[in-house]
Amino acid sequence: MSVLILGLVLFLGMHSLRIFADGWRARQIARLGQKRWKGIYALVSLVGFVLICWGFGLARHEPVLLYSPPAWLMRLNALFTLVAFVLLAAARVPRNGIKARLHHPQVLAVKTWAFGHLLATGMLHDVVLFGAFLLWAVVLFAASRRRDRREGTIYPPGTLKGTITAVVVGVAAWMLFAFWLHALLIGVKPVM
Repeated sequence: MSVLILGLVLFLGMHSLRIFADGWRARQIARLGQKRWKGIYALVSLVGFVLICWGFGLARHEPVLLYSPPAWLMRLNALFTLVAFVLLAAARVPRNGIKARLHHPQVLAVKTWAFGHLLATGMLHDVVLFGAFLLWAVVLFAASRRRDRREGTIYPPGTLKGTITAVVVGVAAWMLFAFWLHALLIGVKPVM
């Protein structure tokens, strides 16, 4: 469990600098330069991600049951994950109505993914992983919305084409992941 926690601290800590240490972050970017800062950011994030994956795999070998979710919650998680994939696509597809309305769909995707998985799983390692991501996403979303209001950020309006593209890309990516990649990469077949 300690490897998983270390990975979460590195990964989420690095991704929380704008929330908790924006002044320090800005000074580091000024001192190191944008390119160097991005390299350090990417390296620390990658190390954290690898540790999360490795630590989660290790923790699965010594499971500690906290609660047993009913089967219907496990099936409901497929819907939460589908929504998360559409939100994730909306973060990348230009000029879509989802991003125009929600402003930070990628953070909402993480929040939705983590919440759905917390409902569907009951092992300690699941709660640590998904709970940490859910807490981080809740805090980041609130901080991002406050920053948008403070800076007067205006998001471009979405188009029907952009919105449909985001939904189609999200659904296609979800299908690929749910029916094939999840079992291949994580060892759990979420959709039977």
